[in-house]
Amino acid sequence: MAAAVALCFLLRDVDGVSQVLLGLKKTGFGRGKIVGIGGHVEPGESDAEAAIREVREEADVGLRHEDLRDAGVIRFVFPAKPEWDMRTRLFTAVRWDGEPTESLEIAPAWFETAALPVERMWQDADHWLPVVLEGGKVNIVVTMDNDNEAVASSESLLF
Repeated sequence: MAAAVALCFLLRDVDGVSQVLLGLKKTGFGRGKIVGIGGHVEPGESDAEAAIREVREEADVGLRHEDLRDAGVIRFVFPAKPEWDMRTRLFTAVRWDGEPTESLEIAPAWFETAALPVERMWQDADHWLPVVLEGGKVNIVVTMDNDNEAVASSESLLF
């Protein structure tokens, strides 16, 4: 069964330039990559509750349910490593409390949405992240190649 994961992308505008908060993963799955802020949904927790908790734990930023915008779902399939399969719920937010600070797991940093560091991210990011950052909602199945890095296929599903 796919692990439930929630990610939240904080968005801001600085002098007319749209920016997103991402983070350098310092530990565990995806270590060394630039990733969205988030993580596993705990038992009994909703996707939104997990996103709020993870953003607090990883970047010391406070969110409320009403701050979250549903940006859709991605199902990640790792045929060579099925235990990595994930169902990832995406959120964005333009309001929050606090300034992002580094944690043991994530070194957060702001990036221009028009110049995402895709070469330092999971290869699937450019298949869906620009749509999410522009206010769209996605419903995608991303199947990874046998190397667990390259994208073998990406399929958009209708809602």
